[in-house]
Amino acid sequence: MNIHEYQAKNILKGFGVAIQEGIVATNPEEAVEAAKELNKQTGTNWWVVKAQIHAGGRGKGGGVKLAKNLDEVTEKAKAIIGMQLITPQTGPEGKKVNKVLIAQDVYYPGPSAHSEFYMSVLLNRSTGRNIIMYSTEGGMDIEEVAEKTPHLIFKEEIDPTVGLQGFQARKIAFNLGLSGNAYKEMVTFVTNLYKAYESIDAALFEINPVLKTSDDKIIAVDAKVNLDDNALYRHKDLKELRDLHEEDPTEVEAGQYNLNYVKLDGNVGCMVNGAGLAMATMDIIKLSGGDPANFLDVGGTANAETVANAFRIILKDPNVKAILINIFGGIVRCDRVANGIVDAYKQIGDIRVPIIVRLQGTNAEEAKAILDASGLKILPAVKLQEAADLVKQVLAN
Repeated sequence: MNIHEYQAKNILKGFGVAIQEGIVATNPEEAVEAAKELNKQTGTNWWVVKAQIHAGGRGKGGGVKLAKNLDEVTEKAKAIIGMQLITPQTGPEGKKVNKVLIAQDVYYPGPSAHSEFYMSVLLNRSTGRNIIMYSTEGGMDIEEVAEKTPHLIFKEEIDPTVGLQGFQARKIAFNLGLSGNAYKEMVTFVTNLYKAYESIDAALFEINPVLKTSDDKIIAVDAKVNLDDNALYRHKDLKELRDLHEEDPTEVEAGQYNLNYVKLDGNVGCMVNGAGLAMATMDIIKLSGGDPANFLDVGGTANAETVANAFRIILKDPNVKAILINIFGGIVRCDRVANGIVDAYKQIGDIRVPIIVRLQGTNAEEAKAILDASGLKILPAVKLQEAADLVKQVLAN
């Protein structure tokens, strides 16, 4: 589950991680009040107005602006709130900005130059261990750094039996070229950051940039936090941070029915049980000349109601020109799926797209009898290749 920058920073602050202070606002008036409050708290006379959406690259899309007085705070907030922000991570449709973070200016003059670093904490799936990945090239796309200057990316692997050790935090600060107070601050920053990551069962922490200020403080200027959905039952307070406005409405609805659904840009809707079979089905659709319109796994305990709901969700996509239902009955029984298809037909009414159905496994014969008796216009298939050929055939018509 993704969360906003301001939410991520609040979590980090709770674990002692130094952050760029900020206050969230939903309109220009709130933005000005937030700026005034930050002035009282931090003494800042300049502010950064930052769009809050679940995507990176906001600055490149015009979603991050510097305001040098309160009039500019109003002006920048008016320009950003309500805009359709397009970044490299949003796709061409962009995302609507509903709120902004008014943040303190941390690039103030001082006795030394400021420096920007990159730092993330994530799981190395090849070893099953967490790693801290970091670089002196903060503020840039890490993919670009990896491509052009891979020697500037460092990785520190954490042994899960002992956790992050002091010498590892010191090694990170040393590799970033720090000394004196900045070195000590980075050791504390890394230690607290990793503690936060483990404590909330995060899937990803990405801080870009981590800033060494001109007076040698180390703070998180930005924060991207992704939470592990499977661990949210242990963190009910974090579950409340979910922003449904940032998610596809159809995916949100599917989640209410316990369906694993991801919307794609293709023209063939698919309903499958099991992630592996779903991936194979999507490959078959692609090889048949179509494009998957979605990933949809009804799960191993699907019943007629689940299937009917899945059917309705697929048909909400106007790009769907055909539907392929590919069920291998193991735990889930094929006759339940067949009843769900019939129920969906009755509830939805006139379904004008061709439906290809392949049901194999538990109670497959009973399922076929149910579909045959329904009188519905369904194209049956026994083998996966037959289903693929039918997809190709209906798309050609």
